[in-house]
Amino acid sequence: MVNTSKIIVVGDRVLIRPEEDLNKTSSGLYLPPSVLEKERIQSGYVIKVGPGYPVGAPVDDDEPWKESKKSTNYIPLQAKEGDLAVFMRKEAIEIEIEKEKLLIVPQSAILLLFRDDLLNF
Repeated sequence: MVNTSKIIVVGDRVLIRPEEDLNKTSSGLYLPPSVLEKERIQSGYVIKVGPGYPVGAPVDDDEPWKESKKSTNYIPLQAKEGDLAVFMRKEAIEIEIEKEKLLIVPQSAILLLFRDDLLNF
């Protein structure tokens, strides 16, 4: 398992651990990589999310003597750690950290999120 404490995801991106055994059919047949590359969607678990979409701080030019505290605000992402995300495979970027394959996916490529805490009304 990857130690995510030193990983900072930037902007509107999400770090995903792909679901395992995607190279095997339900009957146990192994699929070659060429078949997997043709798949349009994939799923995996969100392990880290970026801060969101950056939004500029409001401009306050009417009082120029004020100290300017320019900080970036963010619109948060819908994805949260632990969600199961279904996303477009062609938008994902594969990386390897500590010998584990992970995917960086932009929020806009995520089609669907499954979250367990929403099922408990």
